Amino acid sequence: MRVVVLFIAVLGLLVQGGRLAWGATPLGTPDAYDVLYPQDEPPTDAEVFLGKVLFFDPRLSSKKNISCATCHNPDLGLGDGLALSRGAEGVLLARHTPSLYNLAWNVKFFWDGRATSLEQQALMPIESSQEMNMVPEELLPRLRAVPWYREQFAAIYGKEEFTMPEIGRALSAFQRSLVVDDTPFDRHIAGQENALGPAARRGLALFAGKAECVQCHDGPNFTDESFHNLGQADNGDAGRGGVINEASLHGAFKTPGLRNVALSAPYMHDGSIGTLQEVVLFYNRGGGPAAGKSRLIRPLNLSDQEVADLVAFMGALTQEVRIERPAIPASDP
Repeated sequence: MRVVVLFIAVLGLLVQGGRLAWGATPLGTPDAYDVLYPQDEPPTDAEVFLGKVLFFDPRLSSKKNISCATCHNPDLGLGDGLALSRGAEGVLLARHTPSLYNLAWNVKFFWDGRATSLEQQALMPIESSQEMNMVPEELLPRLRAVPWYREQFAAIYGKEEFTMPEIGRALSAFQRSLVVDDTPFDRHIAGQENALGPAARRGLALFAGKAECVQCHDGPNFTDESFHNLGQADNGDAGRGGVINEASLHGAFKTPGLRNVALSAPYMHDGSIGTLQEVVLFYNRGGGPAAGKSRLIRPLNLSDQEVADLVAFMGALTQEVRIERPAIPASDP
């Protein structure tokens, strides 16, 4: 897997006489954005492929009816196109499925940040009764009955009697390979003058300026890795506040990254907003009216043209990522 260095000089953006000029102050240094590997050890290609097969294998769910890729569909921007998905038992989930691009740079996972490593995040949906509803006591014998899995786990981790931590390591190795780093925006930053069209250029200036998007959507993946209450209707979901038992963060959810955001509609933690244009209009109104809203969320007074330009810029954060579906290995007869 490539160790990708990403950085953004958005705060150095100046508008001078209608032209864009970049200052010398990036939002960090390249070293700050190296991929976060366990024990600083990159996975092998074999480990990434093992994780990929597991990611697509419906054996990881109680009824063998859904896989990780059911909700994180490569054809739908690693989302599923639904406001709320259903788990293996048909239960409607409480939150929208987030995309998985560039998780290698994250330090908190899920909308409420309850997981602090990608390995932990990879296992939690499997064991959740609302999602895949699979307990280790059933999953491990099921996977160990597959000769290919026994061979691969033995070759990669040194034991056929693999356990849940090895499954988490393999899944996270694959997820770290889901990288978006060659968008029109990235080519623009690299000096390709015509990489962005006029609307996207105007949108970039707005993103860093009048629209104040960079207050939360900053860094290489356009997220501050923090949590904010947007004033959306309180449906009883405590969000980050419920994880750390902090009333001031009730209803606060993680700022999502924006790479390939145009591919993963609908939006927000509850999937309640259908298009990027509607998302921008939501922020333009100053978010929702509910109590506890972050002080960063306020009316923006954007014109219709400026709304369209912001949408154009977010479209320029798109890169095709081809993920071929692997064959799922058979179990012992």
